Amino acid sequence: MDLRKITDDYTVSPQIDVENVREIANAGYRSVMCNRPDGEEPGQTSYALIAEAAEAEGLKVVSVPITSGMITPEALDEFRKALKDMPKPMLAYCRSGTRCTMLWAIAQHGTIEDSEIERRAAEAGYDVSGVLRQLGAQ
Repeated sequence: MDLRKITDDYTVSPQIDVENVREIANAGYRSVMCNRPDGEEPGQTSYALIAEAAEAEGLKVVSVPITSGMITPEALDEFRKALKDMPKPMLAYCRSGTRCTMLWAIAQHGTIEDSEIERRAAEAGYDVSGVLRQLGAQ
């Protein structure tokens, strides 16, 4: 697994498998959010299988599937709600972790300084400068 901590409460990861769920629970995570639609790629583990394994480990799970590059206002609202309401710390996953990081950056814009958002994402290996520039131009 490639876990990348964004904040004390929010970590992102590329696609996880059922075999990873116990390790996620043992690492102290209390919830898992999937930001990847099922069937995005052949051989991808379905959300249902991840959710079943996570629930068996006592984790809360939520799916907020986002097609890459197509964030709707409704999906962003669902993401914000999950980020606020789900038990912490939370692990969010998608294909590479980028989508989860971009969603977090958008959700935090206007709440914390963009420089802090950019720093935290960069420390985890993600560049959110482009999306922050777009948000600042609105």
